[in-house]
Amino acid sequence: MPTNLPPEYHHAEKRHKAASTPREKIETLEELISTIPKHKGTDKLRAAFRKRLSKMKSASQSQKSKSKREPAFHIDKEGAGQVAVIGPPNVGKSSLVATLTNASPEIGDYAFTTQKPLSGMMTFENIKIQLIDTPAISRDLLMPELFEPIRGSDLLLLVLNLQSDPFQQLEESIAILKEHQIIPLRHKDQHVAVRRTTYLPLFVLLNQCDEDVSEEDFDVFRELLNEDWPLLPVSAKNGRNLERLKQELFNRLSIIRIFSKTPGNDPDIAEPFVLKRGSTIEDFAEKLHQDFYANLKAARVWGKGVFDGQMVGRDHVLNDGDIVELRI
Repeated sequence: MPTNLPPEYHHAEKRHKAASTPREKIETLEELISTIPKHKGTDKLRAAFRKRLSKMKSASQSQKSKSKREPAFHIDKEGAGQVAVIGPPNVGKSSLVATLTNASPEIGDYAFTTQKPLSGMMTFENIKIQLIDTPAISRDLLMPELFEPIRGSDLLLLVLNLQSDPFQQLEESIAILKEHQIIPLRHKDQHVAVRRTTYLPLFVLLNQCDEDVSEEDFDVFRELLNEDWPLLPVSAKNGRNLERLKQELFNRLSIIRIFSKTPGNDPDIAEPFVLKRGSTIEDFAEKLHQDFYANLKAARVWGKGVFDGQMVGRDHVLNDGDIVELRI
């Protein structure tokens, strides 16, 4: 990697990393390429970026040609993880998504208000997590196409109404998911896999826990449950436990945030790279750039379980919040 890149390159690189849509990624990459000086030291870098740009444009054209064939319920993945917000009618899914994200779902006091999935981005510290508001899971009006965005998510957030027979809501929702071969990950050992079986982690929210009496209702619900489901009482109305919910979603997505550092410079803590928990220095190098992955010799790490700036090898396992300086 050349060391004599101008400041304009680093600004353009930040804009490219922050881009969220295919069009923005293409436009910012074109801008990034235009800032790289043309000389022998940058030939490989410019060639690598041009190759990446060509692939992105081809993928974009392919996506456009497929768009007419995509199901109406298709949702592109964005952010650090995708969470499908599911549940029976009138449990407050849309109110939760509206409160937690920039989305504006239709909210009504009647059943089946939500007719199509709607995406919104929830901010958690320095990353964004995608929440998908989905139509209700109910035998009264079951949309088969609903299960495709659910199947493609990273985590299921099952919302129940604490004030309206949550036991039946939980039992019926899990049963319907299983009938469509979407199995809570905790039940994997109890289930015989068949074609298109999908195993996903599932977290249960008890909404409308607004008053002190509701806290008592939640305690009774938890005590009487036959299974130790992960539970959290919340209120979309008064915001109770919503900050804790954000932390829970981050934890259950099993992701970590890693900050890149170049020699002699401070890390950019505003824009972390997101990796799966258990990722190594080698995984980070591959995500950062193929040249780093191919030529990586070692790395310096600041963070958990190391001395500041400790030299580590390719197989070193990273922790959330680590700062990494790659050496090639």
